[in-house]
Amino acid sequence: MMDIYDLYQEVILDHNRNPRNCHEILEADSQAQGFNPLCGDKITVFLKVDDDVIEDVSFIGAGCAISTASASLMTEFLKGKTKQQAETMFQNFHRALTKGDSAAEQKLGKLAALSGVRKFPIRVKCATLAWHTLHAALANSHEVATTE
Repeated sequence: MMDIYDLYQEVILDHNRNPRNCHEILEADSQAQGFNPLCGDKITVFLKVDDDVIEDVSFIGAGCAISTASASLMTEFLKGKTKQQAETMFQNFHRALTKGDSAAEQKLGKLAALSGVRKFPIRVKCATLAWHTLHAALANSHEVATTE
């Protein structure tokens, strides 16, 4: 029987090997860049928003398996969600990974596969980089998002 750690590894490996929504959106409404100085991960998140709903979201960049998998899972989740739903999920994801908040983790759905990362504190920044970058894109921030 597969335990949660095996599932976590399988999901991360799948999304790293075959990242979803890994392309530039040429007519994006907003975009933001993110950088994790600890391991060198770089990402750009693109958003196409219509009437407060995320119609399309994608990313490009170079990063470790956890960073790439997190960005891929994030983009799958966000399509069709409102900006507020995206912001709420950012908060839940961040609390689940940084504080071990089980109530927040239960709201993650498929994203819960990344919750195992909290056992490796140095990797939490890898998993949250795409989300910090999304947060910056939602705010139309032109600052480079970091995990600090």
